[in-house]
Amino acid sequence: PRSDLTDTLALRKAIRLLEGACEQLNTILAPPQHTAYNFVNNYNWACIDVAVQSRIADVLDKHPEGLSVDVLADAVNLDKTKIARVLRVLALRGCFKEVKRDVFANTRVSLVLKATNNVGFLIKFERELPKYAAVLYETMVDQEFARSDKLERTPRAFALGKEGKNNSFWEMDVKSYEQIFQKAMMGYSEVQAASAVLHHYPWDNVRSVVDIGSGIGAMSISLAKMFPHLRITSQDLPETIKLSRNTCETNSPELLLDGRVEFVPLNFMKESPVVGKDVYYVSAKFLKSITHDWPDEESRVILHNVRKAMGPNSRVLIHDCVLSRAFQEPDVGANESSEDHKAPEHTLLNFGSHTTHHLDMTMWFLFNGKERTLKEFKDIGQVPSLPGYIDDV
Repeated sequence: PRSDLTDTLALRKAIRLLEGACEQLNTILAPPQHTAYNFVNNYNWACIDVAVQSRIADVLDKHPEGLSVDVLADAVNLDKTKIARVLRVLALRGCFKEVKRDVFANTRVSLVLKATNNVGFLIKFERELPKYAAVLYETMVDQEFARSDKLERTPRAFALGKEGKNNSFWEMDVKSYEQIFQKAMMGYSEVQAASAVLHHYPWDNVRSVVDIGSGIGAMSISLAKMFPHLRITSQDLPETIKLSRNTCETNSPELLLDGRVEFVPLNFMKESPVVGKDVYYVSAKFLKSITHDWPDEESRVILHNVRKAMGPNSRVLIHDCVLSRAFQEPDVGANESSEDHKAPEHTLLNFGSHTTHHLDMTMWFLFNGKERTLKEFKDIGQVPSLPGYIDDV
């Protein structure tokens, strides 16, 4: 299959439908006992972690015909019997393949795990999530955690508290941030095909854009290259903006020389972005997303700060996941809930895909944040701009 074509909207819809059909068949045909047990009897995440940490895909990349498990084990300094067991689990899902007895090679799936691939950094970054998930029920019955949506009352905080640790998620050292975090966010953008926004928004009708929570500027730089007429302001915390500008100077210096991209520090919880621009792009780059990292109250503060910067013709473009529900919510008209995104009748909700709902759980584990339905986005978009008035962002 042509992986480079996945930004094509028609192809992505066709893939979604086929994946949904496979999930529906599994649900119909498999005995319910098997289905329920398989919810927990799944260690793909642990095996993938072994492959990424030991850089197995990088070693096999030098041997496209395959490499014996003896030589592979020596190369990554792991026990050959154990590494073979791990690889055989992953091979069941098309990640690596055993080309002959005890000889393994890469596949198009395992190549994604190479150290040069941003998705590998994302997998490294998420390796602690199972630990936080394991205490979910405990947090739901704990007196202090059960009804709190504060950052210090997350499953992550609960799990680390049991280990005698109490550091906030955001208290990571700069070296870790530069080496893993930003590349992991780029990996997440690739997983979610976030670049689709480059092709499916009328950028030709826009002159200026503010990329809020821009990270190292991947979206800003891509947008500037594809649409040279745009003037783009990349905004994030000072240390991130410094890294972003350095990245741009190294990889795309012409954007700075031409004045097509500027880098301005911003704390979006306390400040408003630069004023009077055409589009304020609120990105959905996993942990850098402006809205899903935060509970409703904080999200309203952020959007209120954006609202204060907007001109009469400005628009907010929120690029984020939208949760599906089995029953349509009140106050959301048919024209706002596109039939395009509804699975065919008598099939699983959301085409059987659990990605968005699992991401919702990830936000819960880490921040007490969440993904939202369309109505919930409308609700947090009702922010005050003038005394006595409520405006839609």
